[in-house]
Amino acid sequence: MMDNFPGNLFVVAAPSGAGKSSLVKALMELDAQVRPSVSHTTRAPRGQEKHGREYFFVSAPEFDQMVASDAFLEWAHVHGQRYGTSRKAIEDRIAQGADVVLEIDFQGAIQIKKIFANAVLIFILPPSWEELKSRLHNRAEDAPEVIELRLQNAADEMVYVKEFDYVIINELFERALFDLKAIVHAQRLKYLAQRRARADIFQALNLI
Repeated sequence: MMDNFPGNLFVVAAPSGAGKSSLVKALMELDAQVRPSVSHTTRAPRGQEKHGREYFFVSAPEFDQMVASDAFLEWAHVHGQRYGTSRKAIEDRIAQGADVVLEIDFQGAIQIKKIFANAVLIFILPPSWEELKSRLHNRAEDAPEVIELRLQNAADEMVYVKEFDYVIINELFERALFDLKAIVHAQRLKYLAQRRARADIFQALNLI
């Protein structure tokens, strides 16, 4: 059972442009115990993205085969493409005691919570619609029609914020990063997390 693994699973979701990837990258630079989970996707690489680093870029038939073999912990359609999380990759890392951070869409986050009750769901919100639009335009990665689609999807995605354990409003990056670090640290100190991670001490004290 994944709930008995010593590591923690942090699932971070957000609409495009809210700053999810930047926050997660900064967290991992500050905390060596947090490791990324690299998702599979059918979309093409963007910019300087590399296979196996940002994503595993696979063809639609390859993705179909992984779905058929139940290789994904979750998968979903996002912006016309498919994204999936390898079940084995997550289980292996958490079993080794690592804290894994997973960047996925809200559909995948909710799926994972049903499978892994101890997963910590974190939603990143922008401070305003105007700021979200500005960020999407300024990163200059997408065509205007794609940006419009992302904004439409953002409205649908943010409705599900109530399904998450924590909410961070990314108005000032440094503050949002502090909030993310605080969530990770607090989770490690919860009773069940401590009992899983430090089972030797609990046993020595006759607590389990």
